[in-house]
Amino acid sequence: MAEEVRAAAAPEPHFLVVTYPAQGHINPARHLARRLLRATGARVTISTAMSAFHKMFQGKEAEADGEGHRDAAGVWYVPYSDGYDAGFDRAVHDHTHYMTQVKVVGSRTLAGVLGRLRDAGRPVTLVVYTLLLSWVADVARDHGVPAALYWIQPATVLAAYLHFFRGTDGVDKAIAAAGGDPWATVRVPGLSAPLRIRDLPSFITATSENDPYAFVADAFRELIDMLGRDDSPSVLANTFDAMEPEAVASLREHGVDVVPVGPVLSFLDDAPAAGAKNGSNDLFKQDGNGYLEWLDAQAPGSVVYISFGSLSVMSKRQIEEVARGISESGRPFLWVLREDNRSSEGADAASLGGERGMVVEWCDQVWVLSHPAVGCFVTHCGWNSTLESVACGVPVVGVPQWTDQGTNAWLVERLGTGVRAAVSDKDGVLEADELRRCLDFATSEMVRAKATVWRENARAAASEGGSSERNLRAFVGKQLAGGN
Repeated sequence: MAEEVRAAAAPEPHFLVVTYPAQGHINPARHLARRLLRATGARVTISTAMSAFHKMFQGKEAEADGEGHRDAAGVWYVPYSDGYDAGFDRAVHDHTHYMTQVKVVGSRTLAGVLGRLRDAGRPVTLVVYTLLLSWVADVARDHGVPAALYWIQPATVLAAYLHFFRGTDGVDKAIAAAGGDPWATVRVPGLSAPLRIRDLPSFITATSENDPYAFVADAFRELIDMLGRDDSPSVLANTFDAMEPEAVASLREHGVDVVPVGPVLSFLDDAPAAGAKNGSNDLFKQDGNGYLEWLDAQAPGSVVYISFGSLSVMSKRQIEEVARGISESGRPFLWVLREDNRSSEGADAASLGGERGMVVEWCDQVWVLSHPAVGCFVTHCGWNSTLESVACGVPVVGVPQWTDQGTNAWLVERLGTGVRAAVSDKDGVLEADELRRCLDFATSEMVRAKATVWRENARAAASEGGSSERNLRAFVGKQLAGGN
């Protein structure tokens, strides 16, 4: 009888996904929220910083005492404050100060979110948080709510951080001894193939004593320390078993409860058209649908799609070299060139497009990669873009710049679905001749065939009964049963 009373009093499942306010973090958080909604039917809420909320839902005000805003897919949104409600300006604000502020102000305001949801009769039963937000686990613990980390980079990157900060088998010393030589090799425990320094996350290979991003390495160190605690969180990883078996096994061998649930991409659960109908709610405004009509007029597999993501800054020379290389290749192309890159470098979008191409400020990348006209993707190799290319079967020319992107490009070459481009030693620019060479290689029959194989592997993992779908259901079932 007592058990029946306790069961009756148990709150309805409610997942709160807390994310850093950047496009590359918000996208996988939203995909996971929709995946949880589909898998459980439970209430799912996303919490990101106020500045991002305002960009995503222009004209919508966050209710201070309500349950938030509900999007067309059925996911709720309740913002927290990071102390920068008007937004972070890279030209004015200091990153290190931001990380301090988001921890102090974010902890207080996220606690307020948990309290308001509880008082509204919607108590959170599991908090899931993305990287750079380790403090969220402490807030959840203070409210008696279990927490899990959502790792939105490759498992290989997490393994590299884990073994570097723990000094496993002298990995930290080997990286230091390399002195920043990009071609020096390092063995990461559990991985059969060596990685070069250039393939490792940039935050652990930096050699400058005045590295402006040292605070990011500190954030990852804090995360790894948390994974060593008695109350270490489970790690939902946006990868799948067949893609990174060695890295997953290495993490588990060293005590990390890693749960591969990827590729976590909404279009694998719903048709791309449904996502477009629901609205993208990106932080950047799209250029209408003209690019889709343009793609419809192109031959199958003929278009080169070029996009270096939401953060990468392109120099004037880089823009000129890409423009020359793609023009000389004779291939039709769709190029995403953000307004900040155009304005800072004085780029003329109309002249860059020419007769064979189209230049846009932003677009729905899933729509583009899913389009039959697209045959190659020139990318910075962010993990979201990498997973999308694999799931869509589109070969890649990788041009990594920093953070996890070098590792992602290494994985692409390991899978055989693309090639990492060589860049100038002088300024890191991808030059026209190299771009043409890489395009020829990436669109070869051999690479196309590999991309098709991995497209099927990715979709099988995420489909009903697939490895990642089973992993997620088992994890959720454990949480609903009161497990940790």
